[in-house]
Amino acid sequence: MIICINQVLSSTEIETIRATLDSESFVDGRTTAGRYARDVKQNQQLSSQSQAGSDVKGAIAQALQKHPLIQIAARPKTMRPVMISRYQAGMTYGSHVDNALMGNGSSIMRTDLSLTLFLSDPSSYKGGELVIESHQGEQDLKLDAGAAVLYPSSTLHRVEPVTEGVRFAAVTWIQSFIRDPNQREILFDLDTIRQTLFEQQGKSHEFDLLAKSISNLLRLWSDV
Repeated sequence: MIICINQVLSSTEIETIRATLDSESFVDGRTTAGRYARDVKQNQQLSSQSQAGSDVKGAIAQALQKHPLIQIAARPKTMRPVMISRYQAGMTYGSHVDNALMGNGSSIMRTDLSLTLFLSDPSSYKGGELVIESHQGEQDLKLDAGAAVLYPSSTLHRVEPVTEGVRFAAVTWIQSFIRDPNQREILFDLDTIRQTLFEQQGKSHEFDLLAKSISNLLRLWSDV
């Protein structure tokens, strides 16, 4: 299931973040790539030494964690620290799959979902589409600044070469309480119906039955 989520960040938040990033230092993105992805990764990442950059990543993480659609679509158990990438003209990230396990020691986690948050206006750069491969074919994504896409970490994906301008994006990975993607989609659909039912009818008997079923499915399927 691939879900596009609009306005995770407001235009004001994007302006503040971009003003910070434009004055920050970036390093070779290959330093954080896996063994095989390193050969196809040609981008830059925000230096971990930047305090202002750390504040930006913290603000983005907070926005992601409190977003209601991300909560019901991903059911986050653990989220990796946000990384911010920069693609200048000629940079790209070839076809790869994200590492199944990230972190180390007690902080190691399974990656169920990947998330890309777009930080650049799509009209400000050419190329740079996020391409996600699936059994239905390839899906090209170039969303508005402040919008995000949530997609399975198990998919092959790539970032097309940027030919003009600069593409900024924030990325992170999520381990879900619901390990099975089919179960996660069922819960997402049911929760969407529950919210619609509440908006239309308020707290009815039907709403309570649906809420009970969602809670019981969470008890049955949760990976805790």
